[in-house]
This record gives sequence, C-alpha cells and structure tokens, in this order.
Amino acid sequence: MHDPVYEEAHRGHTIKIYHDPDAESPREWSNLGTLICWHRRYRLGDSHSFDSPEAFLRDLSGISAQSDLSMDQLRDRAERKSVLLPVFLYDHSGLAMNTIGFHCPWDSGQVGYVYVTLEAVRKEFGVKRVTKALREKAEDILRGEIVSYDAYLGGRVYGYVIEQDGEEIDACWGFLGHYELDCLSEARAFVDQMNLREAHWPAAAEQGASPAPS
Repeated sequence: MHDPVYEEAHRGHTIKIYHDPDAESPREWSNLGTLICWHRRYRLGDSHSFDSPEAFLRDLSGISAQSDLSMDQLRDRAERKSVLLPVFLYDHSGLAMNTIGFHCPWDSGQVGYVYVTLEAVRKEFGVKRVTKALREKAEDILRGEIVSYDAYLGGRVYGYVIEQDGEEIDACWGFLGHYELDCLSEARAFVDQMNLREAHWPAAAEQGASPAPS
C-alpha cells in the first residue's frame, strides 16, 4: 500500500487516509442522468452508439436526418423532451469535467451532454408534469453526478484505515471528493462511536449484563 495522504491520532487510534487505487466509476452507480461523450483518446461517460452529437440530438428530439435544422435548433427541440446539460472537459496534466466550461480555450471544450428524459423524471418523482422547480431539481442532480465523475477522473477518491496499537481494526473505501469532508469525518465518527460503546461496557459488566454486540 502507498503512503497515506494524511494521518492523524484520534482518541487513542491512528487514522490514515489513502488514495483509492481500485475505485469504481460513479457511472457504474444508479444515476438519474445518462452521460454521452465523444473523444478521440478517452472513453468517457456511459456507453452509447451515437457517432456524433448531431445524431444524438436528433434521436433525443425525434427529428429525422432529413430535417435541415441547426445544432442550436436540435438542442432546443431536445430540451423540450429532456433535461439536458452540456459537459466540458479540461485535459491538461489530468482530466477535469464540469457543466459550465473552463477558462482555458486551448485545453478544454465541450465533450458531450448529460441528460434525463422528461418521461424518466416523471417516473422517478412520481408526477404527471415536470414543473420548472422539478426541472431545476433534476438539473442539480445531473450537475452533482458530473461533480462526482470529475472527482473520479481527477483521482480524488479516498479510503481510510483505522489502527489501534499498529493493528488495523476498520477500513472503508470509495469516498469521492476532498477527503476532509466525508472520508476523514466518517473515520473520526467510527472511532468516536467505538470509544463510546467501549466506555459503556464496564458499567454494563458491573450490573451483570453482557456487553452490547458490536
């Protein structure tokens, strides 16, 4: 195992944070959206059979190849049937992805779309009509999925190992994003709960009770 990216002593235990070398792509999870990308060198997003963005937008909007519509018109038609966001890739000493674009025009550009059909939104939320507020909620979910995928592409996936007296007593992997937020806080919470449970064992033993199962 590589050296930890962070290590601390916490209430009689040692918490070590590592990069997760075997992290699963968030695109393998149950996502609301579908991420469609085109790139000459990388396989990004979800698998698809569209040979071009135009073919994808025509399929999503239900417009035949014989229709003479611009890409802007096709996107407008597609947005009538879906929640659709552009996806941009930054490729320079690593990969980054977002839905708003990057400031560097040389190493970045639109690489695809993330979308969910309105029919799928209605089914997911159990409604008959997609209101403006619900569309905005769906957009926020799609953006969150790209944030997770961006962390995966950038290698910001972590796991923790908790040791006591040099012995590993717990580990958990697959935390996306900055390790200070979820990975480290969950490791600390595990130690806190374990110490609290152990603190109650002597009192339980004095009363003739068996320690609570772990």
